[in-house]
Amino acid sequence: MEYRRLGASGLEVPALSFGAGTFGGQGPLFGAWGNSDASEARRLVDICVDAGITMFDTADVYSAGASEEVLGAAIKGRRDRVIVSTKTSLPMGDGPGDAGSSRSRLINACHDALRRLGTDYIDLFQLHAYDAHTPIEEVLSTLDDLVRAGKVRYLGVSNFSGWQAMKSMAIAEKYGRSRYVAHQVYYSLVGRDYEWELMPLGLDQGLGALVWSPLGWGRLTGRIRRGRPLPATSRLHRTADYGPPVEDEALYRVVDALDEIAQETGKAIPQIAINWLLQRPTVSSVIIGARNEEQLRQNLGSVGWKLTPDQMRRLDAASGRTAPYPYFPYQRQEGFARLNPGAVDVTPVQTSRPACG
Repeated sequence: MEYRRLGASGLEVPALSFGAGTFGGQGPLFGAWGNSDASEARRLVDICVDAGITMFDTADVYSAGASEEVLGAAIKGRRDRVIVSTKTSLPMGDGPGDAGSSRSRLINACHDALRRLGTDYIDLFQLHAYDAHTPIEEVLSTLDDLVRAGKVRYLGVSNFSGWQAMKSMAIAEKYGRSRYVAHQVYYSLVGRDYEWELMPLGLDQGLGALVWSPLGWGRLTGRIRRGRPLPATSRLHRTADYGPPVEDEALYRVVDALDEIAQETGKAIPQIAINWLLQRPTVSSVIIGARNEEQLRQNLGSVGWKLTPDQMRRLDAASGRTAPYPYFPYQRQEGFARLNPGAVDVTPVQTSRPACG
């Protein structure tokens, strides 16, 4: 397994990490993902560790804490061999202190996570969402205290906008607080919005991307195709409204390209989709999930090989679309592009048009 630096930090993480959202599945969303108990979870963790996948990601909101509890049981006796990542901020109840990133909430959430995980430290503690009600200075001060107390080793965020992440990084630098080193983001061949603002921010500020839902919320499994009904066993029947939307034709165009490359490489469509992500800038680790051993072993086949530059270009062309303003001029017009040569081109359009606007 290849290991990579997590952003601008000294922490090395595997190129693939395991998402424990399927552990202890409860409720309409997480129950549809999976419901691995401690015994099955331990078997999946065994397979991961043997393959070099030593990072496991969870969150307090996953099945109301059950995911953390099952993960804690599965890693018992080998805590020093794994990297544990968890998240907080989303609502855990209806009370005034059950959501957000206030000082009291973060301290309580950290202690609750430590208890459920059965550990005395968390390797990566992330904010699951931006809390507009709590001053950033309060958030960063509290997180810095948790780091200094040895309860947390590294900090990250998830689902932040560019200005939210940048403002937080600037305030951390101003007051000498611990900085975020990771951004857990949605990124896939059918969801490339990450590239427009957050990827350049990650390059500039040293935020390593931890990619969630690399298969586009279950759409890039190879079972969804043009002219066919959604498979009866697909979890999209129950969970599509929770995840990122994808236009049908955009999905089919990507699947067509994946089909061609699958024939050339002998690899499965999910393996190709994940391998493409592993070659993208800022990506530190792709979080894979699995309801069972078969799915996990298939995902393990995403590493140990690389798509060719030509195959990468074809996937880029099939999945690219014009970025929204103010990003598209820098990707489509020569004059703008000359001023920002580091811009990531997310469309197959050539930058040969005269500058305008």
